[in-house]
Amino acid sequence: MKQRILFKTLWKHISKKQITLIVGARQTGKTTLMQQIYTRLKREKKQTFFISMEDPNILETLDQHPDNLFKILPPLSNNGKIILFFDEIQYLKNPTNFLKYHYDLNQDTIKIIASGSSAFYVNKNFKDSLAGRKRIFILPTLSFEEFLIFKNREEIVSYINSGSITQIYKSELKKWLNEYLLFGGYPEIVIERNLEEKKLLLKELADSYIKKDILDANISYPDIYLKIMKILSQNKGLFNSNNISKQLKIGCQTVNAYLKLMETSFHITKILPFHNNIEKELRKMPKYYFNDLGLRNYFLKNYESIFLREDRGNLLENFVFRRFYDFYPVEDIRFWRTQKKQEVDFIIEEKKAYEVKFSSKNYNQQKYYYFKKKYPDIPLSLIDIDNVLELKL
Repeated sequence: MKQRILFKTLWKHISKKQITLIVGARQTGKTTLMQQIYTRLKREKKQTFFISMEDPNILETLDQHPDNLFKILPPLSNNGKIILFFDEIQYLKNPTNFLKYHYDLNQDTIKIIASGSSAFYVNKNFKDSLAGRKRIFILPTLSFEEFLIFKNREEIVSYINSGSITQIYKSELKKWLNEYLLFGGYPEIVIERNLEEKKLLLKELADSYIKKDILDANISYPDIYLKIMKILSQNKGLFNSNNISKQLKIGCQTVNAYLKLMETSFHITKILPFHNNIEKELRKMPKYYFNDLGLRNYFLKNYESIFLREDRGNLLENFVFRRFYDFYPVEDIRFWRTQKKQEVDFIIEEKKAYEVKFSSKNYNQQKYYYFKKKYPDIPLSLIDIDNVLELKL
């Protein structure tokens, strides 16, 4: 398996006392990433151990008392810090107590690297924030750069975001972009070559792993949860929880709770409106985007080429969001919209504005006169299917 971009960042964090906590949606490659770090440490003759919380015997022992950790480990030398990997830490009955206990008592002798699924946030077992004791690293599905690396096309990665793609690679990149737009970036799906098998893998992902999120959260209406995800995949703009609650005949509070669960499960991301008045900003409706385009297309039941789709503009916009998500904190990604429905798709760091259209033919500069007048210091650029990979991020 290829190395993820996050590997280097995590490697540097090994020297820190803080717990290294890797979280993300299920099946994004957290276990593989930890095993790669573990293997490298072993090659460097470090004292390190990999512990899977899916082993029922280990789980039962550690649940009895955190000190039982030393019962399952072999005799340890006093030569340097011990580096311990805990995969799927959320399976412990009280994972935060376990981590807090060993950090407070053993931080000088033990370094902990742990992975946790979305359950780390939504499971009732997590009662302590571990504030000051951990640093969280999110592992999303593959970025487009990582997608190319997994396709063994490392040599063309540097041309993306360069401002200009050499002619010899343009047609190849268009082919890879179309695949990424349709099937997304879950590692197992990316390396699968058969298109029908890709669809089956996405179906299994939704049927099995998203339902695990639902079970972990113990929600009351799992069918409604999946219906909301389908509505989100069809969504063409702002998301109105009140309208959805009426449509599905459930409380608005339930809709918002399910949306929050989808966020904490790393399936969708909410972006807020850009406005000089913070109170107005908080009152306005947000936008939601899927973190993985393959999952979005699964709920749409549509794997047609972007050039043949009615929703091609929305699909491209979701891809552009994901590009920004890979390079900027989510709080620096905004959109702009007025009561008269004047809109700009993305405001980045309050410095740059972008409108997304599938084709430049659909872009009318006059529609953005008011925005340019109100925010003359924020340049507005067009992103379309032809220049989307040349965008400098």
